[in-house]
Amino acid sequence: MAFRLTAELSRDAFLGGRVHLFQPIGGYRAGIDPVLLAASVAATSGDSVLELGCGAAPGLCCLGVRVPGLTLTGVEIQPFYVNLARRNLAENGLTAEVVEADLSSPPASLLARQFDHVFANPPYFKSGKRSQADDDGREIALAAQTPLSAWVNVAARRLVPRGQATFIQRMERLPELLTAMQERLGSVQVLPLAPRVGRDPRLVLVRGRKGGRADFRLHAPVILHEGHTHGQDGEDYAAPISDVLRRGAPLNFPA
Repeated sequence: MAFRLTAELSRDAFLGGRVHLFQPIGGYRAGIDPVLLAASVAATSGDSVLELGCGAAPGLCCLGVRVPGLTLTGVEIQPFYVNLARRNLAENGLTAEVVEADLSSPPASLLARQFDHVFANPPYFKSGKRSQADDDGREIALAAQTPLSAWVNVAARRLVPRGQATFIQRMERLPELLTAMQERLGSVQVLPLAPRVGRDPRLVLVRGRKGGRADFRLHAPVILHEGHTHGQDGEDYAAPISDVLRRGAPLNFPA
């Protein structure tokens, strides 16, 4: 598959203008998912953090702005998005390393390192299970060429003892993700994200700890929007989610 080296870009605001990202107008564009994922990473100043498949770095930028003093690293396979991620991180005043690499064969420089936190937004769909996107970058971001088990294995290997891995994924792939995690991580917690009260969750945040021994926990869903239906123009995010998306608040797993 050929990779595009140039594209028409837009400059978009996140976290109420605290973060600005250049994104391809015709390619993969970040929505709220990487923002929610970054908000759920329980990093503190001084921690080292690795994002697998960082794309244009919306997650790294949101996390780095929310928690100053982190050592940030991203891995991305597509050269176009590697360059865009570096540009976006610099645009937001963040120092980070973005490594161009295939997840299945990380370079030796990365294999020699471990991190306090690893997070990832693996593709939501299995390759061949949906209509292919016209844009190469968008297709790679949406459809899996690498199984979820490989994402989990890489994350677990790169964690320090007691380090945490956090993933966001579609609900229908939760069994696959949990199967992979139970082989490599413990203290697994699942935080569903439901669009509205009374609606089934569509997305799920999942966290595990390297060497963790706590019991599995399935938390009550976080509700993203107010009301049972969308009844007005504009946004209707629930107040805690609005704080995450517009003010850079954390999205904490229940204690």
